[in-house]
Amino acid sequence: MPRTALAWRIAAAAASLALAPAAAEAGEDTPALAVNAAYTADVAGVVGGVHPHAGRFLDNLDVTADLDLERAVGWSGAVLHGYLLNNSGGAPNDLAATLQGVDNIEVAKPRLRIFEVWLQESFAGDRASVLAGLYDLNSEFYANDAAGLLINPSFGIGSELASTGPNGPSIFPSTALGVRVDAAVGDQGYVRAAVLNAKSGVLGDPGGVDFGFDQGVLTIAEAGVSGPTRLGLGAWRYSRRQDDIRHVDALGAPVRRRAQGVYVLGEQHLFGGEDGPEASAFVRAGLSDARTTPFDGGWQAGILVSRPFASRPDSAISFGVQQGLLSHGFRANLRDAGVSAARAETGFEVTYSDRLTRRLTVQPDLQWIRDAGGDRQAKDRWIASLRVTIDLWPTPAD
Repeated sequence: MPRTALAWRIAAAAASLALAPAAAEAGEDTPALAVNAAYTADVAGVVGGVHPHAGRFLDNLDVTADLDLERAVGWSGAVLHGYLLNNSGGAPNDLAATLQGVDNIEVAKPRLRIFEVWLQESFAGDRASVLAGLYDLNSEFYANDAAGLLINPSFGIGSELASTGPNGPSIFPSTALGVRVDAAVGDQGYVRAAVLNAKSGVLGDPGGVDFGFDQGVLTIAEAGVSGPTRLGLGAWRYSRRQDDIRHVDALGAPVRRRAQGVYVLGEQHLFGGEDGPEASAFVRAGLSDARTTPFDGGWQAGILVSRPFASRPDSAISFGVQQGLLSHGFRANLRDAGVSAARAETGFEVTYSDRLTRRLTVQPDLQWIRDAGGDRQAKDRWIASLRVTIDLWPTPAD
């Protein structure tokens, strides 16, 4: 474990011990400070479609701390959140050469980062909240719980949004300063919106946090209903125009275009409950302006089955299919480079996860990618992975 991560964990544990007596005096069983740490290691390799076959090792360390400020200092409804992230290892997509990636913990520049630091204030009986700080928009926007087991990055957030902005939007592995508001509507409805710096950057990135907002802001909003059936509709837009990926002006500079998009998502509980197999399905689709990103849009769908085997209560299996639809300008760029441009890059994934001990979970995964890199003549890629996750803190219950 890196020294910084170890220091974070020690400091959090010390603070928890310091705050525990006050919580006990107040009759609280739950400590004011909650600390969690997990280490994930992947071995991912291309086993078909390219030669020679090869693999890469990569890993991810998450350390989070949430301080209930009401229990700690009497600030009603307030929570302070911190998130330390460390990534190292290789890049399996360098081998697979896909447009959307093959592993959701792969990063372009491995390093230690302060991924999130935000303060949230809840009010109206916890039916509304305001959050400010370094914030991962994909933790609440454009996300399906039933897609959470799948490893391909496109199941985390639509590629038509993930590929935007001066250096990517406020998502893994680098967030941006922003403000988010969230409110419940009726029994199951919700509405939320956020305004974030268009340029992402955190402590650990070159230049650190961008306080200037010189590149403008990204605004995103989503509304929907939750419950056994979840439906959502979202939209996003950058305040400053972005470079066209193909067209240039008379001086050879990229034409500036309005970058924006919309998405819809759905999730449905199919059957089962806590004591046996349980299944949920998800589907979602997004569209972009198609000029400032390689993607017109895309769609993803799949199914998650928890506890498929009665003898394995912590097992889960998931299947997903996805397409990244390529924009006209990007396909024209490919043709200029001598590539037979495909209309989309398509992927299929099946994965199985099981907790073997209180701390150790293993997850074999297989992906099949067609038209990798947007090339119709590219051989189909087969990517096999093994993910190992170790819960470092706290110790999971028996």
